[in-house]
Amino acid sequence: MAELTKNPNVIKWVEEMQALTKPDEVVWIDGSEEQLDALRKTSMDNGEIIALNQEKLPGCYYHQTAVNDVARVEDRTFICCKNKEDAGPTNNWCDPQEMYDKLTPMFDGVMKGRTMYVIPYSMGPIGSDLAKVGVELTDSIYVVLNMDIMTRIGADAFKNLGDVSNDFVRGLHSKADIDAEKRYIVHFPEDNTIWSINSGYGGNVLLGKKCFALRIASFQGKNEGWMAEHMLILGIQKPDGEIKYVTAAFPSACGKTNLAMLIPPEGYTSKGYKVWTVGDDIAWLKQGKDGRLYAINPENGFFGVAPGTNAKSNFNALESTRKNTIFTNVALNNDDMTVWWEGLDKNPPENATEWKGAKVNGKEYRDAGNNLAHPNSRFTAPARNCPCISTEFDNPEGVPISAMIFGGRRAKTAPLVYQAFDWNHGVFVGSIMASETTAAAAGAVGQVRRDPMAMLPFCGYNMGDYWAHWIEMGKVLGDKAPKIFNVNWFRTNEEGKFIWPGFGDNMRVLDWIIERAEDNADAVETAIGFEPKPEDINIDGLEASGITLDVVKDLLNVDKNLWKEDAANVKEFYAKFGDRLPQIMKDQLAALEERLQ
Repeated sequence: MAELTKNPNVIKWVEEMQALTKPDEVVWIDGSEEQLDALRKTSMDNGEIIALNQEKLPGCYYHQTAVNDVARVEDRTFICCKNKEDAGPTNNWCDPQEMYDKLTPMFDGVMKGRTMYVIPYSMGPIGSDLAKVGVELTDSIYVVLNMDIMTRIGADAFKNLGDVSNDFVRGLHSKADIDAEKRYIVHFPEDNTIWSINSGYGGNVLLGKKCFALRIASFQGKNEGWMAEHMLILGIQKPDGEIKYVTAAFPSACGKTNLAMLIPPEGYTSKGYKVWTVGDDIAWLKQGKDGRLYAINPENGFFGVAPGTNAKSNFNALESTRKNTIFTNVALNNDDMTVWWEGLDKNPPENATEWKGAKVNGKEYRDAGNNLAHPNSRFTAPARNCPCISTEFDNPEGVPISAMIFGGRRAKTAPLVYQAFDWNHGVFVGSIMASETTAAAAGAVGQVRRDPMAMLPFCGYNMGDYWAHWIEMGKVLGDKAPKIFNVNWFRTNEEGKFIWPGFGDNMRVLDWIIERAEDNADAVETAIGFEPKPEDINIDGLEASGITLDVVKDLLNVDKNLWKEDAANVKEFYAKFGDRLPQIMKDQLAALEERLQ
């Protein structure tokens, strides 16, 4: 099949990679339904995917990865730039030439007997000034089918590139032997290149996702004056119809997808409040013509964690999976060819296939303490399936951002919500973001894991330089910069139970944030930032959850001793960055310590 572009840079690179990997055939993905249908059929014939019940789950398929290949592998993920310092202390670094020398023999002839699929894709709406182009070469149909959901693929993707530009991200992927010892997910930011080998799991092989949209794009953003952030984007519509947009960054297991698709509580819904989802995971942000910060979601779908997703925890996410979705490493109900996972409902299928492929009695298997679905099992669902998807989802200009929110999981330290004093203080607040480990995570319970801006595993360069870039963006935006906030839904009582009800009730905190962003709400100045007056958090209808004005006061309490401990921990964390730590960050920490005295 002929190329879909006349661009010599693309054609030359594809030919070079073809010569290296030596596939039997090369197929250019044009994005047509006919071509994708043929690929689905091939993939079903070779057992790579299984068609699910087409009446109950139209257009849905089931896939299992290898047992040794079920999650992102941070220890096999590298940033390869010439100068080690440019990768910084939070990334695995290797010299680019050394890594090319190591991987080139692994890719040599790796696609013999296989087909190479050339996937042109756009991150962001086609034609948008904020969008970027990638080309992924892969020997996996599963990758093609997922990229079709997660990005905008096919001939149209080349529109932004044109016939001469060299500004595209080159992604090379091969399943090879799915050998965990030889698994590498490698980024060459200075070459606009990503190489991934010996994995078939989405997070390692859908190269448009974290690899391009965060690691490579964060580096591009620094050089080109924009931002690539691990942030959801949502719109809050008020009763008068006006919509205000916010972005929010949370480490994993902190309710990010739930917030992105939030359903407001009854008291808000009845007044006419609505929430619209623009993105659940990644935001690209750039200054618009009017000087404000605008955001697009570079993705076209959701790559969501299945376990725990149900009609109560996240109705909109579950609805998104009802058609044209690929389920990976969940359990199969063999009676009606539907899917199941832990937390979906209380009825595991008796005639089940668990995620590794064994036929089991799901009820007995669960009773024996086993998981039917892998804890990191996934759904890949088109964003347009989401009942609350924003009408601005495809807007090439993006949406204007009024507030940016950071959040972590802290049992006692961080209050329910506070606002940064100004932009630079907000950068500081984002840089000290942290979560305490839960039983599910490796390591001791209650250990503080710093995850600045939720970007620790995804920043494609030195995090000290990344904070400097944030500070620079603040100068560019001036008084048009969004206001910055921090939230913590996870304060616990003496029994270790969460105090705040969370989920839809987080709307009550968003409400105050929007009012503050528009200078319509009062605040109280504390040592850590501006806090709401307790009576300004709407708690109507929360009596059953035990939330009273006194409880809100407690949720907003700032324990100075705990914060002094935290400041000492931050100082230790900052020390890693040496002279790459911007002076402004040191000054912010010193100012916090002074206010705590």
